[in-house]
Amino acid sequence: MMPSTGRAAMEEPTVAVAPAVALAMAGGALLLLRLRLIGYPSAPVLFAGIYVLVGVASLAVPIGPQDDRRLSPAGALTLGVGAMAVATVVSGPVIPVRLGPQALVLNSLAALCEEAFFRRFLYGRLAAFGAVAAVAATALLFALVHLPAYGMAAFWVNLGAGLLLSWQRWASGTWTVPAATHVAANLLVALP
Repeated sequence: MMPSTGRAAMEEPTVAVAPAVALAMAGGALLLLRLRLIGYPSAPVLFAGIYVLVGVASLAVPIGPQDDRRLSPAGALTLGVGAMAVATVVSGPVIPVRLGPQALVLNSLAALCEEAFFRRFLYGRLAAFGAVAAVAATALLFALVHLPAYGMAAFWVNLGAGLLLSWQRWASGTWTVPAATHVAANLLVALP
């Protein structure tokens, strides 16, 4: 068995980064693709397929060691859901959503899979650049992905939500806390 050369050792990180970059680009593209599917009779099934694909892929990619938690997951969850509840009450009327079990399940699935993508996969990859960079970049990308669907008027709301969710990721040390908050926020908006 031959010892590894300096060149082979230098190529190893590139091999590990390539799938992550590909997943980041594909995940973002699939999340943007949702808009093109609105109006198709099978749109809910296609949406669910996109969410599951992005979520499973985001969970499958190793992200390396994670940072320590600064707040208990329960504390971060309570603060996040509380902030979303207050924002929902203060903001007044919500965007009308056709309610039904299918819409509620799809909304919840979207929240879980988006959080697996943004707060587990992307945050996990960007954490190497520091917490501020990981929080800011994932929040901005979250807002940008939602821009085509909701327009510039909602950009700042989505950026604020992204900052809260990314802060929760940093504070709790896990992506599941912002995922639970995102599900709760989507249900608060969808339920009368």
